[in-house]
Amino acid sequence: MTAIPVHAVVEGPDDAPVLVLSNSLGADLAMWDPQLPALSELFRVVRYDTRGHGRSPVPGGDSTIDDLADDVVALLDRLGVETAHVAGLSVGGMTALRLAVREPQRVATLAVLCSSAYTGNEQSWRDRAHTARTEGTGALADAVVGRWFTPGYAAAHPDLVARMRATIAGTPDEGYASCCAAIGGMDQRADLGSITAPTLVVSGAEDPALPPDHQQLIADGIPGARLLTVSPGAHLANIERAGQVTDALISHATGGTR
Repeated sequence: MTAIPVHAVVEGPDDAPVLVLSNSLGADLAMWDPQLPALSELFRVVRYDTRGHGRSPVPGGDSTIDDLADDVVALLDRLGVETAHVAGLSVGGMTALRLAVREPQRVATLAVLCSSAYTGNEQSWRDRAHTARTEGTGALADAVVGRWFTPGYAAAHPDLVARMRATIAGTPDEGYASCCAAIGGMDQRADLGSITAPTLVVSGAEDPALPPDHQQLIADGIPGARLLTVSPGAHLANIERAGQVTDALISHATGGTR
C-alpha cells in the first residue's frame, strides 16, 4: 500500500525544531490540544490525523504498521523536514517506534506514550475491525472511551468524555478497521534494541487498554530508554495528566534544558 497524504496542521515558529505528534486509534489531532500551547512556544509542532481518521484519506483494506510509518515519512518529505522529534500515543506510539527503527536519521528523539511493541491479541483486533465494518464505530465508542480515562476523571469531565466519544463514533468505519489490522498484525519486540534515538516511554498506571507491562517491555528493550509512569492515568494520559506529560515531552526533546 502506498503512503497516504495525511491531513496535518503545523503550528509554532518556522525556525524551531520540529515535533511530530501522532494520535491514538479512534482519536484525531485534536487530542493533543492540551499540549499545544506550551509545545508551540518551543517547537514547530506538526499534528496529523492518522490515515482513516479525522480529515485524512481512508485507505482501502487493511493497513500495516509500515504503512503508517510510510505516511509519516511522506509527511516529513512534503514539509521539507529532514529530522524531527517524534511522539505518539497508542497506535501513534507504535508508528513512532517503527519510524525510529526504519528511519533512525529522521528521528531526533522518540516519545512513546501508552503504547505497545506487541499487543499479543491479534484475534481481538480482527474482531474489533469486523465490528467497525459491520456495525460501525459507534458500536465501539462506549467501550473505547471507557478505557481512555480513569472513572474518577471521566465522572468529573462528562463534556470531555462526550466529545471524545463522538470523535470515536465519527471515525470512518473502514479507517478504524484498517488501523486495527495494523495493530493486531504488529510485533516490534525484536527491533527495540536497534533504536538509537533517545527515548521516553510514558505509562498510564491505570491504563486498561495497554497496561503498564507493555510500556515496561518497550523501556527495557530500547537502550537507555527512560520510563515515566503517571497516576491516576488511563489510556489518554496526555489529557488526564496533561501538565505532567507536557513537561516530560518538553524536557525530553530539549535534553532537559527547559
